[in-house]
Amino acid sequence: MMSLSRRPGHLIRRLHQISTHVFTQRVRQAGFDLTPVQFAALDALSANRGVDQARLAELVAKDRATTGAVVDRLEQKGLVARSVSERDKRARVLTLTGEGAALLARLAPVVEELQREILRGLGDDEYRQFIALAAKVAEAGGGLGED
Repeated sequence: MMSLSRRPGHLIRRLHQISTHVFTQRVRQAGFDLTPVQFAALDALSANRGVDQARLAELVAKDRATTGAVVDRLEQKGLVARSVSERDKRARVLTLTGEGAALLARLAPVVEELQREILRGLGDDEYRQFIALAAKVAEAGGGLGED
């Protein structure tokens, strides 16, 4: 029987724990109060201006309810604004506020720097290979795990 330390599911869970811990620790040390999912939402909104909440959920690979709670929190912090879509009155268009864009600009270098720390122990070639393989697996998974 395969050792737990060699099972992909267990290793992925451990890497997620490490990633979340490093992100949270480094972001707090830099003086910010933002979770990894909140950062992902801000980053996605920056790159995809004027999307609705359903599309944001797809972009960050979270279910709609979780994304709604994330957007609520970002709105409370003054980082995101919601407005009624001109095309579909039932939909809410999301935009970064000036404060949200400024925070993202200040936080992006911190997040970029911590990426290597998440995969501590890998050399440059191994790091690039890990990213390529993880992206391949994530793409092959398609929409799995988003609901």
